[in-house]
Amino acid sequence: MTGPAPTVSAPVPRAGILDIAPYVGGRATAPGVARVFKLSSNESPLGPSPKAMEAFRATASQLHMYPDGSAPDLKAAIGDAHGLDPARILCGNSSDELLHLLALTFSGPGDEVLMSQHGFLAYPIVARAAGAVPVKAPEVNLTASVENLLRAVTPRTKIIFLANPNNPTGSYLPSAEIRRLQRELPPRVLLVLDAAYAEYVRLSDYENGLAMALSLPNVVMTRTFSKIYALAGLRIGWMVGSAAVLDAVNRIRGPFNVSIPAQAAGAAAMRDHAHLEASFSHNAKWVPKLTAALTAMGLRVHPSVCNFVLIEFPADGPHTAQKADAFLTARGLILRGVGGYGLPQCLRLSVGGEEANELVLEALGAFMASGS
Repeated sequence: MTGPAPTVSAPVPRAGILDIAPYVGGRATAPGVARVFKLSSNESPLGPSPKAMEAFRATASQLHMYPDGSAPDLKAAIGDAHGLDPARILCGNSSDELLHLLALTFSGPGDEVLMSQHGFLAYPIVARAAGAVPVKAPEVNLTASVENLLRAVTPRTKIIFLANPNNPTGSYLPSAEIRRLQRELPPRVLLVLDAAYAEYVRLSDYENGLAMALSLPNVVMTRTFSKIYALAGLRIGWMVGSAAVLDAVNRIRGPFNVSIPAQAAGAAAMRDHAHLEASFSHNAKWVPKLTAALTAMGLRVHPSVCNFVLIEFPADGPHTAQKADAFLTARGLILRGVGGYGLPQCLRLSVGGEEANELVLEALGAFMASGS
């Protein structure tokens, strides 16, 4: 015979919830500095498409209405741009929401969710939120290792989250490696290819995962409107997968998860190819320029195919990442410390507008030339 249940004085979160380290976004302010350049969140320096802003404003009279949960025009725009049947697309309130839904749908208590060592910080959060255990596979030269990922697979592995290219390292795995990973995985393991930065990569050996997600039952590709489409404030994402995967995820998706303004702006942005090309060209100009200038200062800049560069500073002495961050912040230049990713010696610099980029180079040049 059991005794009375213990008295609890307040609601208690489910086991494991308080073990989750909350996600902390890039800083946006510098105390005491009036003019700030935020280069900490990989936001597009060109801003949204004018057509997307116009479409957004045009929805003002519909704000009292619920959105169409199937997002038909947004799916049509995505389908037209990528040659897709809209039925193979599921839209979300950011790709972050889709990652959460995938974790909740395909993993749970006792399961393992696999990711690379320096993968996106949302992955362990969504795994723990589902009750699963996040497992990190070691990287090689700040690049995901297919060998190590496969070695980490156990009978409890249910999902692999793989950002390709990866944030914050800027590295990517070529198509042959992505295909090998899928081929050697047990078919019960869902491979989620997070292609948030795919639009910045136009290399012949790059695999964004779209073709795989269309043809393989255990592959999903997720995308976002937050990066090159510059709609981070509206939170729009989309994914492609098998009919079975989409059906399962759709069963727990919120019925009105993408707002009317977001759907309208997203569809217009997807159709504005000229603005996308302008954003791509700006990034293609500045990533190599920043890399060369920073390297000339004696800093190590890891190769990046994204809209940011990862700068590695000395581990000690007068020119550490922490001292550089303080020096830059005092001048209104906000970069992203990535100690939370296990890279305390690095700062991530988002590609900004021309003025911001030049100011960062000037300030870092002065910092590296100084003795403290």
